[in-house]
Amino acid sequence: AEAVKKHPKVTVFINFASFRSVYETSMEAMTHPSIKTVAIIAEGVPEQQTRELVQVAEERGVGMIGPATVGGIKPGCLRIGNTGGMLDNIVMSRLYRPGSVAYVSKSGGMSNELNNIVCRNSDGVFEGVAIG
Repeated sequence: AEAVKKHPKVTVFINFASFRSVYETSMEAMTHPSIKTVAIIAEGVPEQQTRELVQVAEERGVGMIGPATVGGIKPGCLRIGNTGGMLDNIVMSRLYRPGSVAYVSKSGGMSNELNNIVCRNSDGVFEGVAIG
């Protein structure tokens, strides 16, 4: 609530909290009408809590990435979470500028491998997301 007061135009909430507190903090974030996207990085969120988070997100028109995601990337524009890895991998995979390939992955490790494969076999990634 304090962060939204200080930054009233915020639309994305990236939750790096542990699985023990991610449910409460994500639910609180979705009470703010300006929040349109929630990314939950934590692994191990109980299935029932995940179902409730998804239901509330759908009811409020909030897009949800995760739980258990490394995030997403739109090269040259946005990186949510740890997608792409360290700076040397971002440079090697040319994730600093947009290409023409988009992907959705259920695996964070696979999304990082996809970044590598795509950059070697095309003009690069346009956008990618690991949905968890």
